[in-house]
Amino acid sequence: MSWRGPSLTPRLKPLSPKRGAVISVLDVGTSKIVCLVAELVPVSGGEALRGRTHKARVIGIGHQRARGLKGGAVVDLEAAENSIRLAVDAAERMARVEIQSVIVSMTGGRLKSGSFNAEVTLRGQSVVESDVRRVFEAMTFTGSEPGRSVLHSLPTGFAIDGTRHIRDPHGMIGQRLGVDMHVLTSDEYAIRNLMLAIERCHIGVEAVVASPYASGLAVLVDDEAEMGVAVVDLGGGTTSVGVFSNGALVHADAVAVGGNHITMDIARGLSTGINHAERLKTLYGSTLASPSDDRETVAVASVDEVNGDRVSHIPKSQLVRIIRPRVEEILELVRDRLKASGFAEAAGRRIVLTGGGAELTGLTELSRIVVSKQVRIGRPLGVQGLPDAVKGPAFSVPVGLLVYPQVAGLEHFEPRSSGIALGTGTDGYFSRMGRWFKDSF
Repeated sequence: MSWRGPSLTPRLKPLSPKRGAVISVLDVGTSKIVCLVAELVPVSGGEALRGRTHKARVIGIGHQRARGLKGGAVVDLEAAENSIRLAVDAAERMARVEIQSVIVSMTGGRLKSGSFNAEVTLRGQSVVESDVRRVFEAMTFTGSEPGRSVLHSLPTGFAIDGTRHIRDPHGMIGQRLGVDMHVLTSDEYAIRNLMLAIERCHIGVEAVVASPYASGLAVLVDDEAEMGVAVVDLGGGTTSVGVFSNGALVHADAVAVGGNHITMDIARGLSTGINHAERLKTLYGSTLASPSDDRETVAVASVDEVNGDRVSHIPKSQLVRIIRPRVEEILELVRDRLKASGFAEAAGRRIVLTGGGAELTGLTELSRIVVSKQVRIGRPLGVQGLPDAVKGPAFSVPVGLLVYPQVAGLEHFEPRSSGIALGTGTDGYFSRMGRWFKDSF
């Protein structure tokens, strides 16, 4: 695939199924920053989870409260840099390695999906590798929107003479070969600032992965991605949605509302501090009222300018009345975005909730009322060495980043300048003629 415009994010080389590796990943979220160092060990097909070739064993963990980020984007470069340094340092000390580069998640930047397709005439009786290369080269993403950069370019299926959703066309017979491509983009400067904050820590960036994609890689089980499912990641500053169908990511979106907005609602509604509001949400928060809520009380440290901090007691039902409207708003936004995208049917009415916000009591039941009847909580799968404290939905994205090197080879992306031969001599006139002769004879 070719596209016009400079490539901002580096492309990760495919990981050989027969070789192990030690990788480092960095999940930069609005509320927390997580750094993991893990060993990837090749495993046989029978031992690995579906779609995976390696077993991951975590040897280093760094977990730090995020500062300098809002809605998944960097708003204070120095504060973000310091938070990243602390998380990376903790992971390095635990793993006893020096981190040179990381695979990083991208949560903000107004993620946007686009679908593209291309078709070529087959030269022989059956499809060979050169035909597959030609159909990808025929795909041109012009990047018509200024200020956007490509994060992922994923084929969602091949077609031969009208027969679609073909996984591997090699060896098949037909007259025309086509491919459907899902291209996921983000704001250019949101990516630049995120990479800058990391590079100021003297750490390289190997790849930038969209959070909805990473979450799906971590939590989907069995045939969910085949049948169709929407993975909803409820983070601190954003709620992202990734739709998987026929085994591939076909759509991604995000809304700038998340768990931090619930916390702020509690803080304002009860006139308390943000840290105490977060504690109330975590310990007593719920989206569904119960008959005992009017009798059960919770202690609230109210901020009083005259008497200082003053503790008062409120019925738990009052806390539920503050939380539920915001959660309903988030779920309604997800539902409406899915309908507007046209991928609600591809999701198969199946919802997997993950992210820190998924641990809120009663969220599954409310989601069944607002969004879909088939809802479950998604937790990261197939990773060894994680302490119990980080096995929950809040750590789906960093675990998905560990899976990403195993599927990076599925992407097809060939950055080129707009009609200008690159200085390396690999895309000039003679190089193109050489490829033409190789493909034609």
